[in-house]
Amino acid sequence: MRSATLRSFIALHTWVGLTAGFALFIAFYAGALSVFNDELHVWATREARAAPMTPASQAQPLMDALMRAHPEAAERFTLRFPTPHEPALTAEWDEQHADGSETEHVFVLSPQGELVDVRAPSVLADLVYHLHYTAGLPKSWGIYVLGTICVLYGLALVSGVVIYTPTFFKDLFALRIGKNIKRMWQDAHNAIGILSLPFHVMYAWSSAVLALGAVLLAPFQYMVFDGKLQPLIQADVSAGAPRPPAGVAATAPLAPLSQLYATVEREVPGIRLGALRYRNAGDINGQVDAYGEVDQRSVSGVAAVVMDARSGAVERVVTPGSYSPGTGLLRGLYALHFASFGQSAVKWMYFVLGMAGAFLFYSGNLLWIEARRKRQGPQRLDTRLMAKATLGVCLGCVAGIGVAFLANKLAPWDDLAAWETRGYYGVFFLCVLWAFIRPPARAAHELLMLCAATCLLLPFAQWWRAGVDPVSAIGQGAWVVAGVDAVALLAAALYWRLGCAALRRGLHGDPQSVWALAESR
Repeated sequence: MRSATLRSFIALHTWVGLTAGFALFIAFYAGALSVFNDELHVWATREARAAPMTPASQAQPLMDALMRAHPEAAERFTLRFPTPHEPALTAEWDEQHADGSETEHVFVLSPQGELVDVRAPSVLADLVYHLHYTAGLPKSWGIYVLGTICVLYGLALVSGVVIYTPTFFKDLFALRIGKNIKRMWQDAHNAIGILSLPFHVMYAWSSAVLALGAVLLAPFQYMVFDGKLQPLIQADVSAGAPRPPAGVAATAPLAPLSQLYATVEREVPGIRLGALRYRNAGDINGQVDAYGEVDQRSVSGVAAVVMDARSGAVERVVTPGSYSPGTGLLRGLYALHFASFGQSAVKWMYFVLGMAGAFLFYSGNLLWIEARRKRQGPQRLDTRLMAKATLGVCLGCVAGIGVAFLANKLAPWDDLAAWETRGYYGVFFLCVLWAFIRPPARAAHELLMLCAATCLLLPFAQWWRAGVDPVSAIGQGAWVVAGVDAVALLAAALYWRLGCAALRRGLHGDPQSVWALAESR
């Protein structure tokens, strides 16, 4: 390859990595935690234990109570069946207000047969997931920003492959640990990037499709297919083609759940029913979609049966064996992106790869700063600003998530969601401000120690709140508690060592570096 072309690819890889790296660090760090989204829901309860599962026989009384108390919910509501991680049988309904706002309701049936709104006070798992797909930006447009960033991320991957393919095996097995810190970080950056390349290609592609799919299809919908594309692909996107309401109120009652259960079991034997989603249940065109999982050898095991809400007549059956090419592609992307296939081993693999991805973006910024120092001598203002931004955004995200976890165990239960959300954003922006106020060498040491402290305190906060220490958690089989405690302690040790290394480098490193304490003075 001509040297000019290679330099162009290097420049593309560098600048795309720098501009997109901040959002991608947050997305990967939070995404690694979101792999255990179900477990986080359990950990976020005060006892950090799953309660006994509600019998499925309670579904019919729950639905009847919802229809009596809120008949307007018939337009769209969901019955969600219990799982080991979410043991309550719930009815979920988003109430629409005249001003366009929504109120989310999660109902359960009390022992007295009364409808109780039990919207969980904690939003910890949802907060971490929100950070994963918006990097902390507002939901209404943050997902599109991150989707665009993922397209740039794909460009960085392509340029990285072009740059490092000639030295693939040399970079793969080279990890020179010693006094040359820059070379060691460069080796680690290259080796992790090469080893996890398939994972990153999958995430760049799936993220762009899932986040920007509707936007990418819009030109074809209106300019090529004259508004008829969506009906053509509706069957590939969702299990059923929703019928518009006829505007005629139904007089017949909804089909009893026992009838629906029998129909679903007949159409998809062995299905593990997860949810019943009702649409326009008060209209003669009302439908109900039954979703569940089946044992299969493909990546996605989602099956669905679409029925008439009144008669229970089957309108469509979707199983992994009957997926259309479009459905198979979309379901496969979902399963690969969210690690919903396999068991715990797959989740832990995704967790490690997610954390390694966050390290790639953090180390890439540090390597750019070091490369500029070698070429320019004393660090310029733009290099110092990049160092400050890298510390503030990346370490602010780590510390903010740690504080949100602590808030879940220490904050008042009746205002828990506000403490978790404000805890993350407050600490994040304070860390960014601190990084720009303090010299980079000081800020690196101080923020890393803050990250270590938040992780170290987490097992003790859990112990204080639920009375379960890390050792007892293992003996009692409380694996969610034990897992969170183990990861927190390991992370605390890692951040503490990195903080000590930052301080040592500040004292004894190159005085021309932005990370030197002498340079700070």
